[in-house]
Order: sequence, then structure tokens, then C-alpha cells
Amino acid sequence: MSGFFKRNPNPNPNRNHGRDWRSDRRSRPRPRRNFTCPTKGSSQFYCAIFALVVISLVATIFLQSSVTNVFKPGGEKVMFSRDHHNFGNVLRFVPLRLLQRFSKQSSLDLLRTEPRVAIRPPRLAIVLGSMKKDPLSLMLLTVAKGLQRLGYMLTIYTIEDGEAHSSWKQIGCQPFVLGGENISHVDWSIFEGIVLSSLEAERATTSLMQEPFSSIPVIWVIQEDALGKRLPVYAEMGWDPLIIKWRSAFSRADVVVFPEFSLPMLYSVLDNGNFYVISGSPVDVWAAESYIESHSKYQLRKENELREDDLLILVIGSPLFYNELPWEYATAMHAIGPLAMKLMRTKDMEGSFKFVFLCGNSTDGYRDTLQIVNRVHGLIFRARDPDTLTRAFSLLLSDMKLSKFAHLVASSGKLLSRDMLASECITGYARLLEDVLQFPSDTLLPVSISQLQQRTWEWTLFNEEMEMLDREVTLNNFDQSSVVYALENELASNDGMRSASENETETMTHDNPTQLDWDVLSEMEISEDFERRETEQLVERMDRTFGSWEETYNIARKAEKLKFEANERDEGELERTGQPLCIYEIYSGNGAWPFLHHGALYRGLSLSTRARRSKSDDVDAVSRLPLLNDTYYRDLLCEIGGMFSIANRVDGIHKIPWIGFQSWRAAGRQVSLSIQAENILEETIHGETKGDVIYYWVRLDIDTRLTGAHANLNFWSMCDILNGGHCRAVFENTFRQMYGLPLDMATLPPMPDDGDHWSSLHCWAMPTPSFLEFMMFSRMFVDSLDNVVHNWSNGNACFLGSSKLEKKHCYCRILDLLVNVWAYHSARKMVYINPNSGSLEEQHPIEQRNGLMWVKYFNFTLLKSMDEDLAEEADDQDHPNDRWLWPLTGEVHWQGIYEREREERYRQKMDKKRKSKQKLSERHRKGYQQKTLGR
Repeated sequence: MSGFFKRNPNPNPNRNHGRDWRSDRRSRPRPRRNFTCPTKGSSQFYCAIFALVVISLVATIFLQSSVTNVFKPGGEKVMFSRDHHNFGNVLRFVPLRLLQRFSKQSSLDLLRTEPRVAIRPPRLAIVLGSMKKDPLSLMLLTVAKGLQRLGYMLTIYTIEDGEAHSSWKQIGCQPFVLGGENISHVDWSIFEGIVLSSLEAERATTSLMQEPFSSIPVIWVIQEDALGKRLPVYAEMGWDPLIIKWRSAFSRADVVVFPEFSLPMLYSVLDNGNFYVISGSPVDVWAAESYIESHSKYQLRKENELREDDLLILVIGSPLFYNELPWEYATAMHAIGPLAMKLMRTKDMEGSFKFVFLCGNSTDGYRDTLQIVNRVHGLIFRARDPDTLTRAFSLLLSDMKLSKFAHLVASSGKLLSRDMLASECITGYARLLEDVLQFPSDTLLPVSISQLQQRTWEWTLFNEEMEMLDREVTLNNFDQSSVVYALENELASNDGMRSASENETETMTHDNPTQLDWDVLSEMEISEDFERRETEQLVERMDRTFGSWEETYNIARKAEKLKFEANERDEGELERTGQPLCIYEIYSGNGAWPFLHHGALYRGLSLSTRARRSKSDDVDAVSRLPLLNDTYYRDLLCEIGGMFSIANRVDGIHKIPWIGFQSWRAAGRQVSLSIQAENILEETIHGETKGDVIYYWVRLDIDTRLTGAHANLNFWSMCDILNGGHCRAVFENTFRQMYGLPLDMATLPPMPDDGDHWSSLHCWAMPTPSFLEFMMFSRMFVDSLDNVVHNWSNGNACFLGSSKLEKKHCYCRILDLLVNVWAYHSARKMVYINPNSGSLEEQHPIEQRNGLMWVKYFNFTLLKSMDEDLAEEADDQDHPNDRWLWPLTGEVHWQGIYEREREERYRQKMDKKRKSKQKLSERHRKGYQQKTLGR
């Protein structure tokens, strides 16, 4: 009979202690125990049955205590559940933290019943460690193809390129190689989730731990055991920093997925309560076929002392004996015993029955997978009815040989086992993604998992030549270039340097100086001081030739660069002197640093004090606007909060005629200005002397190439899609409250569907006075928006988004589009500049807006009077609402404040004048007396 050769994943970390860690991680599988039943006599056969029962009982007690202890690192609670089926009990490992988290996730089935207008598929990034043609690549390709059928859009990144590159292209994915520092230049924020496929993908966790990427869901698939085998070595050598580093990397993942239950045991030291098991992988089939091709049946029988006429009965068990499992196997053997004895009494048997017990990494899924009731792939018997096993077993033997029916079953079963658990693996990952990911308002929901029909691994994507070439290599695919050993070498070198330093310090501590040493040192210092003074006097007497003014200036500039950070910032100010435009790049975390530009045209604007670049003259938005120190409002406002900080006392930070802004995401999405576009924009601004104009270079419809039939969405429908379907209603109510308009009046400003572009991502430039006017309008709009949303939702979660991240950044998507409404209805000229070529194209020409613009609501005089009224209320503290955001978003000034300040300055002036007169009068009265010079 045929069976699988599975690797034996012994969870004992000391199993390979003393062996070379570079040795093959797989060994040829051998049977745990052989019980031989001779052809004559039955006493030894039943002794074997009794021995099996005893061994199973001991294994149950030992493994039950081991399993209870191994999954409790850091006090994490683990739930073991048993599902009762006809085939016995199924042991499942479910971390309690993940169980509680998944139970709180909203069901996608409920979301599918709600109205939803979306324009793009959910995006998923898969980071590969390498692109070898191995079982891991086969599993990932199979899962990826299944996810594509569900509607996911996949982007593939790889640390190293390889032979599987063409296979990924066959399923419609173009892999991007992340070599060197390129891994930090990926904008992870465009994805709903990220899948790391191996330990080699650890290089990506550094970027994913930093803002603004730290909240993106991450699923880490671990199929290698190389690190797990090294963890006991780290503990023995005292390499705690390395263990902490890996534990920190594992903690970044929302879920760490293993293909079997033995690997979580191996990695239990790194468990943060996020371990999860999705059964299914072609690695065992791959290894079994490779083993069969390299070993002959005759040689195996000879090595295991089995004769050709011996009949082997292979009993495959679970790696974890738990409760009733071993008893069921013992019952099966007990049921076969009488049939075997009957055959031996009726036939002249020269051979023998031999039972071989294999307890490998089998999973609970094989019970269900090998059931086919038509007796083609296997025979079904009831676990609690031994007679059914006897009847099934009798069909497989004929004259002490395997029957034709047995060969048919084995052949069909082999074909079925080639794709064992493929369907369960695909659906397992699809279900996990539904539990972990959150889908924004503009994202299509994935198709129901029940519609997946794929039940095989994608063997056709690997040609036979490459498959045969790589089979043996994949059994031990880790070498010194692996990230596991690279980190070891890095720590070893640092540790060696640290040890040397500690030894040197210890030697110096014990070698205390004597009085003679101090006397010699004092004489040396006196001698050096005398020589220095003598040299200085000689230099002063010598004739020197001074250099040119340019040389002196260059030397001074070079010295300034070596001074403190503040001087570097002053230098940045000098570089921008005389330029007409400065573009502030808004960012909110260290992860955005690689996307920021350098040079005099750009200046960073950090929304977080801790995330500001230390060696640049970036603006700290929090220090300029204390409201941003409140993370709640900083998250609500996003980029426009940074604009409020620049507008607050703008003369102290920005003194040039034009101002521009750009989100860090523009570079990440490759829509920022090229050098050619920058030059054209600066030249155009130099010649722009009349009228008011706004230049922008990121279009709102930049992603509509993916929307198909929705490519012609208008402005307000796009705003609705991005804001949970409530943009128009919220804008109307905000506009009505801002201007105090009646309820029966239409308050949604018309935005034409003329085919032209609208601005997005806060990437625009305009004259500084226009910017201040826009900020005055925006502050009042944000204040009204905050009141409307807060009152509408009764203080509950934001309804302008469906995902957690959208709710956190509640106002950001409406405020991103606000500049379009203001520019269109305030009669500003709108010009789109192509970020690549720099070509200019006017959008929504002013002459075509006649009759459509609501100019009276955007008139500067009206806005200024509204601003002064709010300032007067704030000055008098006469606002009925405690939740008043407007005074916190910038300066508070009205005519009364100006008059009060003028009166205060006049009073101080008169008081100073009065004190001067009193002092002069006192001198005249007493006379001037000079103090005594000295005695």
C-alpha cells in the first residue's frame, strides 16, 4: 500500500543540538515503531496491540501536558477546541486574541446587502523573499490566482528575482524587484493589506513599523523552520537583542500564518498572540515525489529488513495525540486482527503482516479530503463500528496480496492526494483576509468565498524541467545569505566589538594613576602651553598674504555648514531668498521621509514633532498650531491642518509671493512634479502678473483607468464615493450652517461635468494672498463641518467612511476636494500642469462659468466680515457651543482687538513718557552727583 512520506516536525528545540545548523533540515522519514505478526501463532500479534495501547496512553499524557505549556508565552491565552465528527475528534488551535478580534469584525455578507457605489477593486500587496520555483511559490501562486477570482487586485514585490518571474506574469502580475533601498520607496498606504511570504520579507517590516504605514494590516506567512531551529541557540548564547528584534518584527504582523501546527511550537518564543494555522501546502507532495524518484522500493525494504512477500499496513497518525485519537487507532488495529488471523489459518502464509506507524505532520483536514463514497479514492468506515473496517479491509486483499481494487484505489488516491488541501488552503486565506482587512468606501467588496471552485494546486505554471532542477534544492533553501544568518553575523560583529570595548574599559579602570603619573602629565601640559604661545607670537610677526574675498567667503560658508542644526536651517532660508515659490511637502511620519524632495523649491512640513527630519529646515506644524498636538484633531484634519499652521502668523514663516503644497503621497504614487515641470512652473509664475490663478498637478480621476464604466463620474458623485455616500448631504448642511441659510434653500454649489480635471492630494500652487483667503474660508468651513458631523452622528463614529482608517481621518477626503469648490466659485483661473511633461492646460474656463458660479458666497468682503464676527465672539467668549473648533485653527482678530491693542500700545507709551519725566524731575530737584571713581 502507498502512503505519504512526511517530514517529522519534532517540536523539541534540542532535537538537533550539537549538529551543524547548515545541515539538511529534512531527513529521510522512518517509521516510529514496527510490530511484526508472524504467520503462525497469534500471541505476538495481540501483544503488539497491547503495547500500542500502552504507548498511546503514555503519549497522550505527555503530549497533552506539552501542548498545554508550549502555547503560553507571555501569558497569552490559547483555546483548544475539539470538533466531533464521524471520524473522531479534531484538535484545533485558536489564539484567544485573534478569536476575539475576528468575532468583532463586521460580516461582509451584511455589507454586501447595503447599497454601495465603488470604483476600484481592493488592492493587496504580496512581498516575496525570492522567486524560486519551489513549493512555497506554488502555494502562493495558487492562492493568488484564487484571490484574483474573488476580485482582489494584486501587486507583487520581491526581494530577489528568480525563475518564477514568468509564472507570476502568466497570472497577470508584473513583479517589482525591491533591491537595496528601494524597499523604503514603496507607498504601502495604497493597499488594503500586505502579505509577507517568507522570513526574507523581514526587510519590509522596518518601513511598515513607521507612520504612516503602521496601521496597514499585515499577514506574514511562515513556512520555513530555519529561524525556529536557531532560536534555542540564541537563548543559549545570550543573544537576547536578536530574539527581541525578531519578536518585534513578528508583532508587527496582525496575523502570522503557519501551514501546520508543529511550526507554531517551534516559534513559540516569538508568539505575540497572533499565530494562526491555515492547513495546506504542496511541500509534502513535492518532497514525497522527490523522495520516490530518488529511492527504490527494493532498497527501502532492504534497509528496513522487510521481505518482498511481507504485507505492510501503514497507520498514519497525527503529530498531536489528544484524548481519544490513539484509542481510535488501537480500535482499528483490533478490528483488523481477526481478519488477519483468519487469512493466516486458511492460507499457507510464508510472509507476515507488519504494522508501520507514522506520526508526522498530518492535519485534521485529510480525514475529510480522502472521503469519496463511491469507493474510488478510498474506503469509508465508521470509527465506532469496527465491523465496517473489517469489511472495508477485506476488499483490499486477495490471496494475501493486494487486490485489483486496491491498486485502483491507490492510483486514484495518489492523484487526489497530489492536490490535497488545495481548496482548504485557498478558502482559508480568503476567509482570513475578510476577517483582517477593512474595505474603504470606494472599494468593491470581494466575491463570496462560496463561489470559489478551484481545488488543485497550479502545477501547470511550473514546467517539469525547472521542477526537477529545484526539488532537491528546496529541501534546504537557507544559506549564509539568508536574513536569519545575516542578522546573526551583524549581531556577532557588534557583540564582539562591544566585548572588546568592555574589556578595554575594565583594564583602564583597574590601572589607577599614581602621583608620579600626575606630575609627569602636569609637566607635559606646561611644556605644550609654552610651545603654543611661542608659535602664535612667531606667526603674528611673519608677513602673510591674504586670499581673495571669494576664498574667504567659501571658507566661512564651509565652517557654517559644520555648525549646529539651527545654522543649517538659516542656510535653507538663504537658499529660498529671491525665489518666487516655495512648495511645502506635508508628511506625518518617518516612513514618508524617502518620498520627500530636497532643494530650495521644497520645504518639509511635519504634522508630528517626533517625525520631523533632524538635519533639515522642515517646519514643525505642531509648534505653530497647538491644536495639532491633539492627535484626534490632527487625524481628522490631515494635510489641511498643516496649511492652517503655515497661515497662522504667515509673515514669520513665509515671505515670498507664491506658495504651494504637496502631499508626500504624490511622490509615492509617481505623480509629483518632474524637474522639467518644476522649471516650467517657475518660469510661468515669473511671468504671471495679472489675475488670480491656481496651478495643480494631481487629478482627482487619476485612478479612473481602473473603474471601467465609472470613468465619467462627476465631481459630487466622486466625493460621495470617497465619503461613504454622504458627501453631498454633509456639504449642504455644512454650507447652510456656515452662512445661516434657510432649510428650504438649495445649498449645494454646482460643479460642472465638462470633462475637465479637478485637483486632488493637495498638490497646488497659488499667490500667497489667495492662499490666506482660502485658509480663511477653510477655517469657517471646517468649524461648521465639525458641528454638523458631530451632531448628525450624536458623537459616535464617523459615518463618512466604512473602514477604520477612513473613520479615523473623517474630514480628510472632503477637505481634499474643498479647494476645487473655492477656486471655481471665487472665479479663480484653474490650470492643470502635467507632472511629467510640464504642459499647461486651463480647466473650466472662467467665461464658461457665467451663471454657474455662486460668487456672492465666496466674495472676500463677505468672508472677511464673517471672520471678524467669529473673532468678536471668540474675544467675548460668547459662543453657545462648547465644541468650537474655529478659534483653535488660527489667528483671532477683529476691529475691536486692533483698537484695544492700539490703546494698549498708547498707554504703554504714555506710561513710559511719564516715568521719564519723573526721573528727569527727580534729577533736577536733587542735582546730579557723580559717584566716587575709586579709593
